Amino acid sequence: MELNVHKEVAAMQRLGAKQLRGRYAEVFGEATTANNKTWLIRRIAWRLQALAEGDLTERARRRAEELGNDADLRMNPPRPKVADALRATATPAAVLPLRDARLPRVGSVLVRQYRGQTLQVRVLADGFEFEGAVHSSLSAVAKAITGSHCNGYLFFRITGKGGDR
Repeated sequence: MELNVHKEVAAMQRLGAKQLRGRYAEVFGEATTANNKTWLIRRIAWRLQALAEGDLTERARRRAEELGNDADLRMNPPRPKVADALRATATPAAVLPLRDARLPRVGSVLVRQYRGQTLQVRVLADGFEFEGAVHSSLSAVAKAITGSHCNGYLFFRITGKGGDR
């Protein structure tokens, strides 16, 4: 019986991910946890075509084996990057979060006119103080002011390094 791969692919387009996983198991003889329909259809179509038209020639298999034997295989995992090594050896108290270069220095006060009010936000080492409350980010302050989410840097018009305006 001749298999028409094009008709099979067209039929698979109408199947859901669950049915495609079942079809994958039929064709490959093993289950998969993949849910990506496009990937499943391509893999099944490739396998159907290989079964219908024949797989690799024996010569191609031997050549692939030769290439595999000559390849430099990694015997050890890659070394960690310097930052990862430092992070692993440092104590949690010694690791300081990176500070955004756009922010003004600690202790600075950001002033913004908004709806007829003059708003003042003090820059702290670990957040931002607005009306006695400490917020973790400028966006959180902007949300407290406006009632909706907005970018804190844009709201306070911070554009350059160090809070240059």
